[in-house]
Amino acid sequence: MKELLKKIFLIRKISSSKDLKFQALKNNSKVNIIFDAINGYDNISEVRYVGGCVRKILNKENTDDIDLATNLIPDQVKECLDNNKIKYFETGLEHGTITAKIDNQNFEITTLRKDVKTDGRHAVVEYTNNWEEDALRRDFTINSIYSDIDGNLYDPNNGHKDLINGMIKFIGEPETRIKEDYLRIIRYLRFYSEYSIVDHELNVIKIIKQNIEGLGKVSKERQFNELQKIIKLNNFLKIFSNKSSCELFSLIFPQLKNLKKFTKLSKSSEKILRNKSSYFIISLLVIDETDNSDYFIYKYNLPNELKDKINFLKYYSINKNTNEILNKKELQKIFYYKEKSDLIDLIDFNLLYYKKSKKLSELKTYFEKLDKPTFPIKAQSLIDDYGYKEGRELGEKLKNLEIKWIENNFTLSKKDMEKILTI
Repeated sequence: MKELLKKIFLIRKISSSKDLKFQALKNNSKVNIIFDAINGYDNISEVRYVGGCVRKILNKENTDDIDLATNLIPDQVKECLDNNKIKYFETGLEHGTITAKIDNQNFEITTLRKDVKTDGRHAVVEYTNNWEEDALRRDFTINSIYSDIDGNLYDPNNGHKDLINGMIKFIGEPETRIKEDYLRIIRYLRFYSEYSIVDHELNVIKIIKQNIEGLGKVSKERQFNELQKIIKLNNFLKIFSNKSSCELFSLIFPQLKNLKKFTKLSKSSEKILRNKSSYFIISLLVIDETDNSDYFIYKYNLPNELKDKINFLKYYSINKNTNEILNKKELQKIFYYKEKSDLIDLIDFNLLYYKKSKKLSELKTYFEKLDKPTFPIKAQSLIDDYGYKEGRELGEKLKNLEIKWIENNFTLSKKDMEKILTI
């Protein structure tokens, strides 16, 4: 009897926790305005939370994006929003999505759909008012959970149970779902890394490997977006402790040449990686002594910020003699001419890439505590105190003084200054 009471109490406690999370979501946003607008349209209209926001609440994660599903068609959704003076955008109209905006927060509202035709990249869909049909077209059971505003779940594929048990299951036959959209291969790896507490199903791994070439049908932009999401996972390093995950990662992104550097990491290396940006981690994965990183930049048409990060780290770590660069005097130049974060990234890159440790770690500590200095000598002081006139000679003297100041640990004696000025 006691055990039965414990189970009942546990169920109520879990339910209460879930309900509180949904209540907090309602209180911290204006989503209730959208629920009221759509649910009040007619006797059968309905809107529910769906996908990531439900999954994250159930898994006690922070919720960022709020996605909603409704049995109203887009024109009816727009009518609801217009009637309630809610701003919206039609940017996803071809997919049945209207984006409502309230107090600078976006809410994606998508009409229930069913797939009519797929080609591995795009799907032809029809609108439906059947919630189960909409659920059956989704990729994984954990992404097909719906909820009303109060946290009452509609879960036709038992996704909540799979989430609790740490199981990533395709809805229906894995091969069928993959061939509908090959991006699901990468999404599988992402969700497995984030939520799974059991090993991969061997049949799923086999099917993924057999269909890996299908990713060629998927745009590089979509693939790269998924890569970034994987790298941003809090437990990203979990991938490298699972042989099948690591193998899949390599097959999906063959330019990630340095995966082995992420296995058997020391505690200090793990600590470094956990505090690095996704751009740094991508750089560490693709840079080597070949043109691999150049091809990666070309293949995925990377953002300029990431291109610059890769090229900077490669130039100072691979293309140059690292023993000449990784000393205090040379690093001070980089520290002065670049951003402080760039220098720390350079040091961390070499700590992880070459496994250099004590001396470099000491330099990192030194620069972390150092504020970026400002060159104290102005052109006007040379004009006033030394009689220089504006022009090329003045510019050259200032440049030479600045170089000497950097080399002297950002200090310059009067003697050194006069020596340069009298040359």
